[in-house]
Amino acid sequence: MFKVLVSAWALFLGMALLMVGNGMQGTLLGVRGELEGFSTFQMSLIMSAYFLGFLGGSRLAPEMIRRVGHIRVFAALASFISAVLILYPTITDAGAWVLLRVFIGFCFSGVYVTAESWLNNSVTNERRGQALSVYMIVQMLGILTAQALLTLGDPSGFILFVVPSVLVSMSFAPILLSVTPTPAFATTKPMSLARLYTSSPLGCVGMFLMGGVYASQFGMASVYATQIGFSVSQVATFVAAIYGGGLLLQYPIGWLSDRLDRRLMILGASAIGGIACFLGFFSDPSLTLLCTAGFILGGMANPLYALLIAYTNDYLEAEDMSAASGGLLFINGLGAVAGPLITGALISWLGPMGFWVFLAGLMLALAVYAAYRMTRRASPDREEYGQYVAIMPSSTLVAMDAAQEWLQEQAEEEDDEE
Repeated sequence: MFKVLVSAWALFLGMALLMVGNGMQGTLLGVRGELEGFSTFQMSLIMSAYFLGFLGGSRLAPEMIRRVGHIRVFAALASFISAVLILYPTITDAGAWVLLRVFIGFCFSGVYVTAESWLNNSVTNERRGQALSVYMIVQMLGILTAQALLTLGDPSGFILFVVPSVLVSMSFAPILLSVTPTPAFATTKPMSLARLYTSSPLGCVGMFLMGGVYASQFGMASVYATQIGFSVSQVATFVAAIYGGGLLLQYPIGWLSDRLDRRLMILGASAIGGIACFLGFFSDPSLTLLCTAGFILGGMANPLYALLIAYTNDYLEAEDMSAASGGLLFINGLGAVAGPLITGALISWLGPMGFWVFLAGLMLALAVYAAYRMTRRASPDREEYGQYVAIMPSSTLVAMDAAQEWLQEQAEEEDDEE
């Protein structure tokens, strides 16, 4: 892993700064929106808009890169991100924030596509799995660092918007000044959704549900925490607990998933996450108990993303794994766009606790569906399992393709040995 860090340190440093910027704006807007008097419905639109832009960017960014190259796309989109972060406090209008969030979601998606293709090109296939693990850890640490920085300023002022803008601007330097050559860019033609669903109904349904869970965590957790009266530092602590759980429990769950029936792991993780939501529902306003619930929820929900990908791969031929990435990402994106909207509607109807009701509903629905699917067909032989690769829900098609390519070559090597 040390060799991976040495070979791509500039990229990891740049991505860490970008994730700090993204993590700050995601939480900060929830707090600032409450101070500006935005309604829950308006905040749900604002939070959903990011994922709409992200979904669009994941589709359009590859063509932009083919036309003008990685360097121009990365520099241009990162510059736009920096500018948008400054615009939020100067245009305190809900409609304008919706448009800015669509735009910044598009830009972040394009930046991630560019950076991930560079990462994929900078390591050999033998180290690609390690590189993706480091990339996931860097993303999570960036978001956690962002929550700590939120406690250093006043959310009603400008400084907390200036800091992420500066960090995003600084992120270009290590990447663009790196001597790493610009990679060739190519993506795999996606598998049809119908074929993908036939191959893995649980994988498709699970990815849709987890899109809603992740988007609600990322977009609406700060809205919920603000509405129950938390201070900025308490909001940041609560959000950090969610991502801390995702970071610390990612690898234990992945290790177990390579050794147990993955459907049982999906059922267990989603059920535990759903139960944690009930803890959150009845813990208001205890910060300790809410952080405990958030830690367990994040620790179950974030690894489920990679677990569902690994499970889907178990039912695919090695040569089809990369083609399945696009469909899984699209399904997850649809769930992500819908997640904040439904969460906002439930909060408006039930009060802040609607946040936990929504998350509990999705997690328990996945548990029930996993149990149902266990009655419909047998699990593949454990010897045929592909390896679990840690991937964040915020990763793009490039990272998923890289993981699938690595898994495909691992499978081919195992077949050759046999």
